[in-house]
Amino acid sequence: MPENPKKTSEADHPGPLIIGISSRALFDLDESHKVFEEHGLERYMAYQREREDEILGKGVAFHLAEKLLRLNNDGMDHPGVEVVLMSRNSADTGLRIFNSIEHYGLNIERAVFTNGASPADYIEPSGAQLFLSANEDDVRRVLMAGYAAATILPSAIRENRSEQLKLAFDGDAVIFSDEAERIYKEQGLEAFSTSERAQAASPLAAGPFKRVLEGIQRIQAAYPLEENPIRTALITARSAPAHKRVILTLRAWGIRIDEAMFLGGREKAPFLRSFGADIFFDDQTLHTDAASREVATGHVPHGVANEKKT
Repeated sequence: MPENPKKTSEADHPGPLIIGISSRALFDLDESHKVFEEHGLERYMAYQREREDEILGKGVAFHLAEKLLRLNNDGMDHPGVEVVLMSRNSADTGLRIFNSIEHYGLNIERAVFTNGASPADYIEPSGAQLFLSANEDDVRRVLMAGYAAATILPSAIRENRSEQLKLAFDGDAVIFSDEAERIYKEQGLEAFSTSERAQAASPLAAGPFKRVLEGIQRIQAAYPLEENPIRTALITARSAPAHKRVILTLRAWGIRIDEAMFLGGREKAPFLRSFGADIFFDDQTLHTDAASREVATGHVPHGVANEKKT
């Protein structure tokens, strides 16, 4: 029986990497949000209408979105990237946001305005593989639904002037599941090391960002290794011998990471600065708080490190 031609076509020609970004991650809406918190929704709506022709400043995730969208203009045969605006604004108050998108020349065509409701319910129909937002509740809901998401932390806007897009990821509870990290948290370093040594040849289960890495790699595959517009890094607190399971897991998945740093508990921020990360994703606030002083950072509130104590 012949294969379903639709399924074959989708496998041969996967769709673009789709990223949902909230308005507060894309633009500097701190002053507007302060108006909302101090004076309520009605005053906020009036504030935005009064200023809808005033261009918003760039937010923490702006340069990331800009570099991602730039990949669509290089003439290479890859699936491409789509950025979808997912905002708690209404369409009316969102006009200022779209005016700013047009001003900066960002090719963002799709938007979801929820007028105060969580945009998390629209991740699946939007096709997004990743959601970036300043609202942690929305991020947690997206993660619970099985999609990658991160809370964009306040950070000084440092534009990486390199044309190359540099993405850095923690391992456990981000790329991989939290199964190993859970042993470390609950039983200590010795039990963790013993377990990882014994299971070195057993691939770790997937974490929320595996699909994102797969989408990135589909784009990377269109370019020569030496002249790739995207460079990835794994920056993890693991050290030998726990490194082996990570390497073999990535090999089993068929995912290439350009740089890997097994830091054995050393501070990650200096390595992120040297790598020149456009953004870094980690599940532990211990690391994200320090990293956000150096580079754009997304906290992934997933796994054992983020379970609320009862």
